[in-house]
Amino acid sequence: MVLALLAAAAIAAGNGGLPVKAPASVGMSAARLRVIDRVVLRGIHAGGFPGAAVVVGRKGAVVWEKGFGRIDWKSSSPRVSPSETLYDLASLTKVVGTTTAIMILYDKGLFKLDDPVVKYLPEFGGGEKDSVTIRELLEHRSGLPADRELWRLASTPEEARHIVLSTPLDYKPGAQYVYSDLGAMTLGFLVEKLSGQPLDEFLEMWVFHPLGMMNTFYRPADSVKYRAAPTEDTPPRGYPLKGEVHDENAYALGGVAGHAGLFSTAADLSIFAQMILNGGEFNGTRIVADSTIRLFTHRAAGSRALGWAMADGQWGSGRYLSDEAFGHVGYTGTSLWIDPDRDMFVILLTNRVHEPRARRPEKVIADVRADLSDAAAVAVTDDPDQLIAMPVSFRADKAKGWNHVEHRHHRRVRRRGTKSTVRITKHHTVTSSHSKKAVATPKKNHTTKK
Repeated sequence: MVLALLAAAAIAAGNGGLPVKAPASVGMSAARLRVIDRVVLRGIHAGGFPGAAVVVGRKGAVVWEKGFGRIDWKSSSPRVSPSETLYDLASLTKVVGTTTAIMILYDKGLFKLDDPVVKYLPEFGGGEKDSVTIRELLEHRSGLPADRELWRLASTPEEARHIVLSTPLDYKPGAQYVYSDLGAMTLGFLVEKLSGQPLDEFLEMWVFHPLGMMNTFYRPADSVKYRAAPTEDTPPRGYPLKGEVHDENAYALGGVAGHAGLFSTAADLSIFAQMILNGGEFNGTRIVADSTIRLFTHRAAGSRALGWAMADGQWGSGRYLSDEAFGHVGYTGTSLWIDPDRDMFVILLTNRVHEPRARRPEKVIADVRADLSDAAAVAVTDDPDQLIAMPVSFRADKAKGWNHVEHRHHRRVRRRGTKSTVRITKHHTVTSSHSKKAVATPKKNHTTKK
């Protein structure tokens, strides 16, 4: 009984950061925010993911915090809770963990952005790698390839680390953008070298504990795994994953890595997002200097800031976030977008890699992410310069490309002058081409992984 009470207290503490306010009190429309419910439920009903946690915050308060569905597809499973359900953050680790750690070390004056990586990690060097800078790693312009299959090549975390640091460049440093997990892994090693601490211990000491993010960590303890949303049932490891990192390369590195491995709740991430909006401070605790926040979250090269992605309509950022908005997404079905112009953040956590029922779950999550960002933006009503007309429909309303729909009863009407037919049913009119293309579920790769 005592243990249960302590566990409940820990969960409550993790959700005690931001006040909850009515949307109208922070200049948002509750009616417009209700679109979020429709969009997320459509994604669940289409089979894109079994459940989701959503938090929208503005002006220092949470205005929309909800759990949808369950942690898996079983009707007996726990319902999703924004404050309790643990999700594998995947590549959100890059910004919530690694980039934040780099910012803290930058504040301490332990390196300069244009320092060569080899200055601190000698085993990284050789040839053109000697000129790769820390800035280029953050911008994904280092010349490193996107990824390597460490889980196939290494039998220990030490071997995996050696493979990462000894990987040759694919192109000249600074010449082009290639989203690279290897670059983020290297930044994680850099944090450990500069701080003298393992990455997970550094983040717990300097970020998560000071902020009260009690539900954010690498390698969840067995005692909390019951709250974790499962990911793959049949991974290369040969057993279902629940509370264990989904990314095979992060697992090969021991579960703690610069590119993936963090678990968290939507409520904890709302604390982190508000800290960023506050310029590095939350509830009187300063994590990062405000000048460093500005430096790392402003556009640096193309669609990238330093570590962060800019909301250029890509990666689920939608159409309506401001030009200064930034964020990131994760392969497991997670996203975090922060809009400083609107003083607003949008969080979506799902486990879309868990046995999806949809034919193209990656399309479902991309549309739901974008719709969520758009719904939050159009719900801001207190600034005439930013007021956006309510769209007639959202991507989730159309569900374009989500699933192949079979019609049992239809008649075909040939259009004159075309090779297509129109199949007319009671509920739908679907234009289709005579040419048939094989449809396959995309394999995991670095493009969809962001």
